[in-house]
Amino acid sequence: MANIKSAKKRVLTSAKRAERNKAQKSAVKTYIKKVYAAIDANDKAAAGEALKAAISQMEKAGSKGLFHKGTVSRKVSRLTKAVNKIG
Repeated sequence: MANIKSAKKRVLTSAKRAERNKAQKSAVKTYIKKVYAAIDANDKAAAGEALKAAISQMEKAGSKGLFHKGTVSRKVSRLTKAVNKIG
């Protein structure tokens, strides 16, 4: 552990932020899994609702710097394309 007061604080705050980021990334992954589960079940309505929620979460995470904006747009695009493929 650091000896300087500001360094100690930095260690604590970075640990707190890392935990928050990890939780948000995990939540995004869960939303994405829900979309793919609905796609596998061939349920267009549920997939649409899950897609809406997943896009919202991803955009929020992207705006906070958790994901690069290109990564967010790529994931959104692929999910949307997958949902639109359901017959």
